Amino acid sequence: MKKLISGSVATLFAVAALTGSALAFEPGNTECIAPANPGGGWDFTCRQVGKTLYDIKVVPNPVQVVNMAGGGGGVAYAEVVNKRNENNDLIVAASSATTTRLAQGAFPGASMDQVRWLGTVGADYGIIAVAKDSPINTLPELLAQVKADPSSVPLAGGSAVGGWDHLKVLMAAKEAGIDVKKVKYVAFDGGGEAVTQLLGGHVKAFSGDISEAKGFVDSGDIKIIAVLAPDRLPGEFNVFPTAKEQGLNVVGANWRGFYGPGGMTDDAYNFWSDAVKTVYDSKEWQDIMTQNGLMPLSLSGEAFQAFVADQIDQVATLSKEIGLIK
Repeated sequence: MKKLISGSVATLFAVAALTGSALAFEPGNTECIAPANPGGGWDFTCRQVGKTLYDIKVVPNPVQVVNMAGGGGGVAYAEVVNKRNENNDLIVAASSATTTRLAQGAFPGASMDQVRWLGTVGADYGIIAVAKDSPINTLPELLAQVKADPSSVPLAGGSAVGGWDHLKVLMAAKEAGIDVKKVKYVAFDGGGEAVTQLLGGHVKAFSGDISEAKGFVDSGDIKIIAVLAPDRLPGEFNVFPTAKEQGLNVVGANWRGFYGPGGMTDDAYNFWSDAVKTVYDSKEWQDIMTQNGLMPLSLSGEAFQAFVADQIDQVATLSKEIGLIK
């Protein structure tokens, strides 16, 4: 009996530390929506952060992860806005792909103000990879093939057409002097599905992020031909060349974080914003970042809200430049 009481008190203190008042908001059965199929970046974010939230006793129960693929995140966004707007125990994995879709008006009738932006848990630099047995070994080699015959070099990603994975490909193509409107991009619901198509020989290259690609690199299924970072990444990722060192000045960082329903209470919003920051600062999460190539980026609350607004403005400008939107 004493152990039960002690555990309850520990959880209560964890909640109190985050909210300033244990009575303000106490999480129940938390759900995290990953807006894609298993195996991609959003799935990674939900599962790893959900596990950490429970491991460090920020939440009293294991976090339930629900995969809700479709529309480059649009299905999940609509679900939250239209059906679960006041759910205080719901968080949704988000990234640069989310703000890209919002910037381009790809979620019908949606705006960033319909949800509440909670915080980030790091940044994930973009990569371009090919199958392990591909004769292509560098980014210039891949882009030379695209330039020679764009229709014969399909490139895949886990975001919708016009999404973040697509934009990274277009940024590299534009830098190489390729007409971006001729680039053949094939969209899949999640990075895992896109890599499966790469391994099956249905596409020539994969555009994704370092965290979702790492497992496939470790298993020997793919080889990374370019990291879209300003410099080589630290640790074990140092072996992968950047696009910049191959003569292509392309940098693409994908933030990873969460939003919540627009109608959640202020107490719940403050709790989850602080919870995301608590996860980020924990040793457990710092170890996960190191293991998966996530780079530092910690934003929460109003600072994150402002960051999202600025990114949407920037992506809208870029998308107009390359003819994706008018």
